[in-house]
Amino acid sequence: MSHRIGTAEDPIRVVVWGENRHEQLEPEVAEIYPSGMHTTIKEGIEEFAGDRVSVTTVTLDDPEHGLTEELLERTDVLTWWGHAAHAEVSDEIVERVHRHVLSGMGLIVLHSGHWSKIFTKLMGTSCTLRWRSDNDRELVWTVDPTHPIAQGIPHPIEIPAQEMYGEQFDVPAPDELVFISTFSGGECFRSGMTFKRGNGRIFYFSPGDQDYPVYHHPDVRHVIANGVEWAASDRPARQVPVLLRYERGDFFTGHGYAGAMHNRDEVAL
Repeated sequence: MSHRIGTAEDPIRVVVWGENRHEQLEPEVAEIYPSGMHTTIKEGIEEFAGDRVSVTTVTLDDPEHGLTEELLERTDVLTWWGHAAHAEVSDEIVERVHRHVLSGMGLIVLHSGHWSKIFTKLMGTSCTLRWRSDNDRELVWTVDPTHPIAQGIPHPIEIPAQEMYGEQFDVPAPDELVFISTFSGGECFRSGMTFKRGNGRIFYFSPGDQDYPVYHHPDVRHVIANGVEWAASDRPARQVPVLLRYERGDFFTGHGYAGAMHNRDEVAL
């Protein structure tokens, strides 16, 4: 399946969601990201995708966490960064985002978003890992140089200062492994993976701890921008996969399903 290519006339509509708590509460983080990590991520996507994207930002403290039904309906790709306040994200909003991903909205999950409610719900596992925040050097190695997300990305990306993430990373086997990372302590980590859930495409990319200027790194910004363009669906309409009943010889028109003890004898609802 081809991927939707944004144009100046019909750009990919991107929403960058940020928790925006570290930047408010920790002066050292605010110094690195004075306008918030979400703004820096937005700027990176715009830098590398240009007029092929239209990017807006919302944060945890916005009404409905900024993720209203109306906004998600017109969002092609959502990026997600959270860390300190996963539990504060409303279950109702998680269900809403989950439904839109299954319907075809792309999702880019960044760094500590691995433990977000939405990612763990989509993965169905604990999404735990090993970690160390001790100014590690990270090398991000390209596993699949043919993948669209890897285009234009050096092999490896060198990140001079970063938090270590290591295996075991308790996620399902990915559909595609694009990047792995190694660290100064000898650890390795599957740092760039894709998944498909329903009609939606998901890209998890780990570099990006709040204590280091990782989202200012040009190669990291380029990967995220590539991920956004990859995750945008080319489906003509958004639709959650549903269970339909088909009559014998009826190959095209499915009928609604009311449950195992219902519509056993009806030709159609």
